[in-house]
Amino acid sequence: MKNLLIAAGVIIVLLASGSLFAVKEGERAIVIQFGKVQRDDATGDTKVFTPGLHFKLPFIDSVRVLDARIQTLDGSPDRFVTSEKKDLIVDSYVKWRIDDFARYYLSTGGNKLQAEALLKQKVNNGLRSEFGTRTIAQIVSGERSALMNQAMEQAATSSDELGIEIVDVRVKQINLPTEVSNSIFQRMRAERAAVAREHRSEGQEQAEVIRANIDAKVTVMLADAERNARQLRGEGDALAAQIYADAYSKNADFYSFLRSMDAYKKSFNSKQDVMVIAPDSEFFKYMNQSRGN
Repeated sequence: MKNLLIAAGVIIVLLASGSLFAVKEGERAIVIQFGKVQRDDATGDTKVFTPGLHFKLPFIDSVRVLDARIQTLDGSPDRFVTSEKKDLIVDSYVKWRIDDFARYYLSTGGNKLQAEALLKQKVNNGLRSEFGTRTIAQIVSGERSALMNQAMEQAATSSDELGIEIVDVRVKQINLPTEVSNSIFQRMRAERAAVAREHRSEGQEQAEVIRANIDAKVTVMLADAERNARQLRGEGDALAAQIYADAYSKNADFYSFLRSMDAYKKSFNSKQDVMVIAPDSEFFKYMNQSRGN
């Protein structure tokens, strides 16, 4: 009897635990019965269990808990082609959430990775369609918002079959492929190098003109200075000759004496000066006279 009561108690506990399930905040649950999603008998809509404690038939009903919060799909960048047949590397992300839990479960098995793979394909189809109708200039100049809105509308229509609601589609970054970027960089570099060579050539030409003008001005200035110097020297020599002539005409002996004194002064100006000359030379005429006197 005691063993029977224990067995009955265990069975009751198992039945109680198997008939209760809890749904956390931010989650929703659906019940699968004989492989079908349980629906409300009155409305025919899917029974979606909100956060709290709920009952189910033990061993018959299975519960599938799904995340009801907004999810972010942020995959790797993809390549798209513009209307100019130019490739672009586009990095985008999608905000989404489950709208129809029964349809979501039936189309994806409740697997988030599979759901995101299907959703990314649909979003990329919408983006590819929108990029294909625009040029690069239109995409980067101001039509990005319109592009994202139209891509979101197309993706929202096609994602209904997944039971998913697309909240937002955003393009984070648009880049050129590496090979195209390198080609553009090399072309820009070549253009800048050509401009630099042209500027250097113009600068060298202007420098040559400036140097030629300066050299011409310097040559003229030196010639003028030399001419003025010659003129001044000529005037000075003429004045000196006139002074000497006037002095000689007034007193020839005194003039000759002064000239000799000046010659002596210049000749013996330094102790290192050496002169080899005969004592009775005409150069020492006034010295010999003073010694004789």
